[in-house]
Amino acid sequence: MGIRKKINKNPPVLSHEFVIQNHADIVSCVAMVFLLGLMFEVTSKAAVLFITVQYNVTISTNEGLEETAVNHFHHGIKDLATVFFYMLVAIIMHAIIQEYVLDKINRKMHFSKTKHSKFNESGQLSAFYLFSFGWGTSILLSENFLSNPVSLWEGYPHTLMPFQMKFYYICQLGYWLHALPELYFQKTKKEDIPRQLVYISLYLVHIAGAYILNLNRLGLVLLVLHYFVELLFHISRLVYFSHENRQTGFTIWAVLFVLGRLLTLSLSVLTVGFGLATAEHQGLDLAAGNFNVLFVRITVLAAICITQAFMMWKFINFQLRRWREHAQAQTLKKKQAPAKGKSKKDKANGVNGVSSNGADSPRARKEKSS
Repeated sequence: MGIRKKINKNPPVLSHEFVIQNHADIVSCVAMVFLLGLMFEVTSKAAVLFITVQYNVTISTNEGLEETAVNHFHHGIKDLATVFFYMLVAIIMHAIIQEYVLDKINRKMHFSKTKHSKFNESGQLSAFYLFSFGWGTSILLSENFLSNPVSLWEGYPHTLMPFQMKFYYICQLGYWLHALPELYFQKTKKEDIPRQLVYISLYLVHIAGAYILNLNRLGLVLLVLHYFVELLFHISRLVYFSHENRQTGFTIWAVLFVLGRLLTLSLSVLTVGFGLATAEHQGLDLAAGNFNVLFVRITVLAAICITQAFMMWKFINFQLRRWREHAQAQTLKKKQAPAKGKSKKDKANGVNGVSSNGADSPRARKEKSS
């Protein structure tokens, strides 16, 4: 993410600089239009599509003598409107964190341009990963997915989701979609845009794939696992920027990163390769939301395996670069140490025109002549 340059002169209205400087206010006004739409009967039905979660299904359950109604949700085309609204919310939250937290820290720390952009990136992602990890973990615990791993594939297709799970996926899609216009708002450098587009696209494809193919339970577990590892990396990077000698976090992250990739592959193969292959409902049924056919299972596993291999390749390159930089730093220290020792020895032996016994000093010459 680039550095915003403060300009004393007000830019022309609707110019690029004007939109970049005031994008949070502009987006806030657009979001307020949807909220105000709830107040009028004519527009309330349209506004509800954007603000509230759609496709509610009420299921009655008997608990003892009482009959209770439980609300579940499934996905549909109307979710695009809801995702768009929460994309606007994500842009607003991004601007708030940037202005009231990260910019204040940047002014105190006086980072270089490179560190400034990386600090902003890690600061934003740390906040998002922390929030998503905590929220996702609470859903896993409340739905007992961790205590009962068989539920990841048992009863597929999982077309009905509790409110928290559906809203979680809506917010995830909204956040990663908001990252695309942020490339423009934050003046991202041209050389950084391809890297950003790759990982944004990977998130969108995998989250949307799990949501549409009704693999929402597996997707939630893998997201929580992945977000925990990424959270540790970005916190370690923030600590490193404050004090460059503190690199213990990177070592812990490296171990957990490899374990995370192994767990992701194991859960994916167990759920898609074995669980769904032996499930009761086989065949392709779009109306029922059933995608349990061999071609889809192979495609899902291939996408996950290729992504994990790509991440491991990037991880290995990152570690090799770190080791190379560390080795170069150690070499420079070793070269500087003998040079310092030699200069001290030269001074002690009278180099630079002064002998160790002072025989050539003016006072010594005066004593000799007398």
